[in-house]
Amino acid sequence: MENKKAHWENVFATKQPNEVSWRQEYPKTAMDYLENLNLSKTANIIDIGGGDSNLVDALLEKGYENIWVLDISEFALERAKKRLGDKANSVHWIVSDITVFKPEVAFDFWHDRAVFHFLTQQDSINKYTAIVNNAIADNGNFLLGTFSENGPLKCSGLEIKQYSENTMKQTFNERFDAIKCFTENHTTPFDTTQNFQFCGFKKR
Repeated sequence: MENKKAHWENVFATKQPNEVSWRQEYPKTAMDYLENLNLSKTANIIDIGGGDSNLVDALLEKGYENIWVLDISEFALERAKKRLGDKANSVHWIVSDITVFKPEVAFDFWHDRAVFHFLTQQDSINKYTAIVNNAIADNGNFLLGTFSENGPLKCSGLEIKQYSENTMKQTFNERFDAIKCFTENHTTPFDTTQNFQFCGFKKR
């Protein structure tokens, strides 16, 4: 875990937001999916691997009141806090490796764009699925995005695990029903294209 943490601290310490491939000016996919759920503004929402992404800004702007942002990189979260200014005080910030995360609340919406695919060992995958199974409220929602089978094999110099719609469904079928699955091309700040597989799940 220490090696992973050191890797990501270095990435965020040495690169500006527009110098990383996952950068989105506005997280349209996540926000469109969330708004279609018509959740209460007091719903518990967590962004896994949120780093210094702009999803937290969009959530605050829409009036959501109970937001958590988890990332392994403390530097990334500090950068997000600085950007948000006083608004950062209303957000729950968590520095943690996702595989050892111990949630203190049940989440109504769990968002993960491009963290899960970094878990390439079955042991880590099992830890993640166990946490998701327990952390999301009954009838809660889960939107997962990973590189698809047509996407890259690496990100930030690290190997990833690609997913198809079927393999993603099979991974989470113990407690979740797939509601909507789709692929999407993400254009990086470098004008390259990454193909993502998304699935939106609802907990049984």
